[in-house]
Amino acid sequence: MDFFRFLGNIVWFILCGFISGLAWLAIGLIWCITIIGIPVGIQCLKLSCVSFFPFGKNILLGTKTSSLLLNILWAVFGGLELAIGYLAAGVVLCCTIIGIPLGLQCFKLVKLAFLPFGARIEIKV
Repeated sequence: MDFFRFLGNIVWFILCGFISGLAWLAIGLIWCITIIGIPVGIQCLKLSCVSFFPFGKNILLGTKTSSLLLNILWAVFGGLELAIGYLAAGVVLCCTIIGIPLGLQCFKLVKLAFLPFGARIEIKV
């Protein structure tokens, strides 16, 4: 099972993860320029790690009120575009049999792109 996660992460990184992870990294660094945006930037930097290598990781969404308010602001100022991008990539990848595992990872990342605050990343053992 670990071999398949490793192989999936390598294929993901080559086909999707490098660009996806760099997008999260760039957004995080831009947010970190301002003092007010540092919490948002730090969350984006954490999520870039998941976006680089998503196989073997599970995303648990949070339910706190503070994270709900941040998620609403995030959705308005950039989250919606990232979620739509992951959704479109997932649909395209699922059109082929070989791309289905990668498409499922895109669908997992849609949740994270739209509601990143309060989300926890659980590593499967």
